[in-house]
Amino acid sequence: MAGDSWQPGAEIDGFTLGELIYRGGMGSIYRVSKPGATLPMLMKMPQLGREQASEAVVAFQTEAEIAPTVHGPHVPAFIAAGDLGTTPYLVLEFIEGTCLEDLVKAAPLPALDVARIGAALADALHALHLQQVIHLDFKPSNVILRPDGCAVLIDFGFAHHARRRDLLAEQTRFRAGSAPYVSPEQLLGSREDSRSDLFALGVVLYELATGRLPFGEPDSDVRNRFWIDPVPPSVIVPELPAWLQEVILRSIEPRAELRYQSAAHVAFDLRNPAQITLTERASKNTNAGLLSHVGRFLRARAEFGPRLRAPEPLLSRTPIVLVAVDTGNLADERHPAIRAETAQILAQSTEFRLICLAVIGPDETSLDHLLRLRQWVEPLELPAQRLSLHAIEAGSAADMILQLARHNNVDRIVIGAPLEGGRAWANSTASTVTANAGCSVHVVRVPKP
Repeated sequence: MAGDSWQPGAEIDGFTLGELIYRGGMGSIYRVSKPGATLPMLMKMPQLGREQASEAVVAFQTEAEIAPTVHGPHVPAFIAAGDLGTTPYLVLEFIEGTCLEDLVKAAPLPALDVARIGAALADALHALHLQQVIHLDFKPSNVILRPDGCAVLIDFGFAHHARRRDLLAEQTRFRAGSAPYVSPEQLLGSREDSRSDLFALGVVLYELATGRLPFGEPDSDVRNRFWIDPVPPSVIVPELPAWLQEVILRSIEPRAELRYQSAAHVAFDLRNPAQITLTERASKNTNAGLLSHVGRFLRARAEFGPRLRAPEPLLSRTPIVLVAVDTGNLADERHPAIRAETAQILAQSTEFRLICLAVIGPDETSLDHLLRLRQWVEPLELPAQRLSLHAIEAGSAADMILQLARHNNVDRIVIGAPLEGGRAWANSTASTVTANAGCSVHVVRVPKP
């Protein structure tokens, strides 16, 4: 049931809904209570209507998988999760404190306050990275400062866990991150570099120190961070100390290798400014002029242009198999044969990843088809970490299959042949995929009696 279908006072699996805290396009958040509970709690309920993009479902799944794996004072405690097929929800600790977004509204802040808050933010990111998780949507609205100053990271819908499946990476049309804070490497298709969070931290530090964003607020073209030379913070706030400018500008270097390499190092420098080694960044008092910006743009376009138009896929360390499933008709006689062929392929390796894809129309609900995919794949009895399910809206099933296969370095595609009496082979999805795939394609026919 959708998150906006419940009212305060309703009971869900023993939790009683209280005040509605938030309602938006991605879902709703309620305060909840439960007899015997020792922590204040909230319940996140996704918006899963027909008009909702499939990425919202994937983001909810991602957070539901990652939330139970992270621990400590810098993340909300995980309490419970509902089943996606019945009543999807996520119950977490309700964090009392101040949202960082409220402090940003008061910027520019004094340098020592920026350093104190920044060190707390870096502590939180370092604790997360030690647990092999990268947030990838670090921004002021996703941070709460407890009364004692400890920073808590919230909303892991875009996050990446090094030891778990990355559903968002497989959504070829989706790049996680919020435009003002997204890192250059995320724009190149990478979700596996913890220094992306350090770039976002640098943007937040710039914002706290100056009241402005270093790269503006792009509506669609966020590639400007590959060539824009931000105005040095001390130009906006002349009293800003050189050591703080050094930290900020180093954090937002477009090349990850030039940034800090660990959030712990950021925290240390912000707490020990006298020990910071100052470079030309610290004394910089102007940004690049027009001609210099043109040169930076041309160099960035020459180096990154093709990758920005079509980001490189993430490389997999295990064989990947993609099976196309027609979830519009689970009674289709081809399903058992396709499933059997898939099982035979997977049996050839103990290290594999299976992507089940359903291509749906504009008036269909992705959640319905995800549940049908789950039903379809259940007989294979695969471990969750080897499996991902995707229901994606597209005008051409063949194009989406090919796009997803290319993006994820798929080794084999399994697809059903046209039914007898259906569309001719030359005009079929299977024919188009076979002719254009860059990997092996297994076209499955139903044996004739």
